[in-house]
Amino acid sequence: MPLPILDGPRLAPQSGRPAKQLIVFLHGYGADGNDLIGIGHQWGSHLPDAAFASPHAPEPCGMAPVGRQWFHLTLRDPSEYWRGVVAARPALDAFLNAELQRLGLSDKDLVLVGFSQGTMMALHSGLRRVHAPAGIVAYSGLLAGPEHLQQEISARPPVLLAHGNQDEVVPFAVMAIAETALKAAGVPVVSHVAEGLGHGIDGTGLALGLAHCRQVLGSS
Repeated sequence: MPLPILDGPRLAPQSGRPAKQLIVFLHGYGADGNDLIGIGHQWGSHLPDAAFASPHAPEPCGMAPVGRQWFHLTLRDPSEYWRGVVAARPALDAFLNAELQRLGLSDKDLVLVGFSQGTMMALHSGLRRVHAPAGIVAYSGLLAGPEHLQQEISARPPVLLAHGNQDEVVPFAVMAIAETALKAAGVPVVSHVAEGLGHGIDGTGLALGLAHCRQVLGSS
């Protein structure tokens, strides 16, 4: 079957100049690309030469009348997460390759920013790119198939993990599992515990995500 062609909202660099960096937001289950693109408006003044893209996930959401999903969720168990990210990765990689080519950029200019199910995709794809992205920001998600990482990893971009310790959707405990697996695979990791936060992104998390982007892109 042909790969789904992903599309979604985009923001041009606030500087008005050609893009020097690309930040791609990967939304959570039941949302769409519009859910996170607003972060690009906030971050754009601090990253004036960055373009932003927020693709809609490839499938209609199976549990909501509107919204999209990167993959179907029924059992919400590790095997389902693993099968899902593996199946969804080719379409995401194709989108990233096309966006980089369109802008005349390479993976060293790319940061992936995921939330929830989008974090699963950011970590899975970003650590398996042929060339390493500049970095990954992983909000309120998990690392699918940590037992496969050592064997499959091909890229080791710096990763920021941020998770609320009151998350009612994706258990907070999975952050430690991801951190352990990433460090064991040689990935530089910084973790942030959002005290009292549920399943979401707070102001501190946004500020840390921006700082991570600026640092890995050499804009700090």
